[in-house]
Amino acid sequence: MIEYEIEPIPGLPGRLPPGERVLWQGRPDLRVLARSAFHTGAVAVYFAGLVALALIGKAPLGALLTTIAGVAGVALLYLLAWICARTTRYTLTNKRLVLRIGMAVPKCINLPLSQVEAVDYRARPRGTGDLVIRLTHPRGIGYALLWPHARAWRYNNPQPMLRALPDAARIGVLLARTVQTAQGGGALQPIAANEPLQAPSLGEAVTA
Repeated sequence: MIEYEIEPIPGLPGRLPPGERVLWQGRPDLRVLARSAFHTGAVAVYFAGLVALALIGKAPLGALLTTIAGVAGVALLYLLAWICARTTRYTLTNKRLVLRIGMAVPKCINLPLSQVEAVDYRARPRGTGDLVIRLTHPRGIGYALLWPHARAWRYNNPQPMLRALPDAARIGVLLARTVQTAQGGGALQPIAANEPLQAPSLGEAVTA
């Protein structure tokens, strides 16, 4: 885990050594990231409830002020989600998974594929989803350093997460096959365009 100011290759801390190649790069979907990581939907519902209570209590001024506060709060969360999406780039090579993250201070986190124990999948709307990376040696990766690219409530043994990925099932299969190839020394099998995908079989279906 090292911080970098200059990226010779977008999303990577340095030039790739001989024999390593980029297989995929991607970013989170903004709308899904805003709802799942920054909880814009829950905040909107909360303020809507306060507005309803103010109207029931015949306090139109209070309802107006609450509406303004709610809109401002949701807008701020969307702004944070936009910054997070813009400053995030996930990169998969045939040797490692790299998370370039950090809204204030850019960081590159290298996860060697040899240390990946499993890839868990969580489905989201419109074909998006999250991929949770379970590591055999998770020590040295802090939850605060990863957030929001970490599975919730796993503070002692943080699990890195690729959040709100478009076409998450296909990326998950590619990641799983690349891990198997890296650990087993076989040849990476490409994914056919019409191949049926069973993403939860990569590890376990994530529900929390």
